[in-house]
Amino acid sequence: MIISRTPFRISFFGGGTDYPSWYQQHGGSVLATSINKYCYLTCRYLPPFFDHRIRIVYSKIEDCETIDQIQHPVVKASLTHRNISLGMEIHHDGDLPARSGMGTSSSFTVGLLHALSALKGEMASKCRLAEESILIERDVLKETVGCQDQVIAAHGGFNHIVFERTGNILVNPVTVHPEKLADLNNHLLLFYTGIQRSSSEVASTYANTLNSKDQQMHEIHGMVNEGISILAGNSSIEDFGKLLDHGWQSKRSISPSVSNHKIDSIYENAIQAGAVGGKLLGAGGGGFILICAAPNNHGRIKERLKQLTHVPFKFDSTGTQIILFEPEEDYSGEDKVRANRISTSRDS
Repeated sequence: MIISRTPFRISFFGGGTDYPSWYQQHGGSVLATSINKYCYLTCRYLPPFFDHRIRIVYSKIEDCETIDQIQHPVVKASLTHRNISLGMEIHHDGDLPARSGMGTSSSFTVGLLHALSALKGEMASKCRLAEESILIERDVLKETVGCQDQVIAAHGGFNHIVFERTGNILVNPVTVHPEKLADLNNHLLLFYTGIQRSSSEVASTYANTLNSKDQQMHEIHGMVNEGISILAGNSSIEDFGKLLDHGWQSKRSISPSVSNHKIDSIYENAIQAGAVGGKLLGAGGGGFILICAAPNNHGRIKERLKQLTHVPFKFDSTGTQIILFEPEEDYSGEDKVRANRISTSRDS
């Protein structure tokens, strides 16, 4: 049995510049971190004693005989990509809900590929896991997603991720004094708006027209280095929060689907209660909202937003990990016998 643990992420600046339609012409970068909220995936070879050959447990339970029967798109694509033909059981558990702007889909893909690699006795590098996840989500499933979530989920840590025009992706850990990083963490509040949406659907309203928004996009790109300078220099965390606000206003101007009346109201209430800035995480439209405020204002903000779920968090530095590795028999011989038996009984 294998259990992988893969973090979710918070992206501060540069979101949108990680779409190939943009960075292959202009280059892109993001400033982002993984956090201590995780996607857990348990995988094992299924013993040959069941009526099904594949079981997948997530918000649904799927019992299948073949990969073609699988409904979960990422599981189906990942098993096909890794040429898994043996009986398989996969269980998913997550600390945060899906479709919430925290990169949950990419964490699932990275974690599943990591677990499948371990199950086959392979040591998959973080770079390979990120690249394969991007391939599956963008090329195989044709999702309108960027490329930062997969990289952050695989590598973990507080990073400056650079997307070169050539397609190369560079992961540069940001060197910040531990006290400054802890101060930033202490200034941040994370709230769940309760609005679930498909990030791919929201992103499809603007991802293919980013070049027509070049002024906003270059401004968003430039904020990455500004944010790093604030953290590396003598500026206060409040300056970082104000830059978050500036970035959020730029992001809102890209597409009317990025925000809505409810989200605008939540954000305005937080500002009135003492926040200096913040942003909606992910493509927009719902999910989680990040607020930056001095710790002595957190009580007022929580009271003002008490209809929302507050989620405490800490920055993560590990990336995807295998937290349980117990190799077992793959039942390959028994599986083949069983498959032949099923085939024979159907033919008769």
